[in-house]
Amino acid sequence: MPLVRISLREGNPEAYRRAIADSVHRAMVETIDVPEHDRFQIITEHDAAGLIYDRTYLGIERTDDVVIIQLTISGGRPVEKKRALYARIVALLGENPGLRPQDVFVNLVEVAVENWSFGDGIAQYAP
Repeated sequence: MPLVRISLREGNPEAYRRAIADSVHRAMVETIDVPEHDRFQIITEHDAAGLIYDRTYLGIERTDDVVIIQLTISGGRPVEKKRALYARIVALLGENPGLRPQDVFVNLVEVAVENWSFGDGIAQYAP
């Protein structure tokens, strides 16, 4: 049920983008119980003017390799699982494609289960 949006600087090869997408999905499967085949991801690349971020917000030194990940998921998971998710994303992205932890920005958006339609005009998860 997650919808993942990944934003990064343009100019990276397909393998780099795929590694990011694969790592984010794997982290969700491993930490917040997302089913293996529940994968919907949108990757957008931006030029320098189209990806604006503070290089030192909260004392974190970011570079032009910054990747902004927004996860829209159904609500209800405890904070411990969310923390495990963030840590696992950073660990996996450090392994492949080699991102620095400081360059990984994650935003989690929770929605009610009735706010999803996976096709056919039906709210599949609605009570």
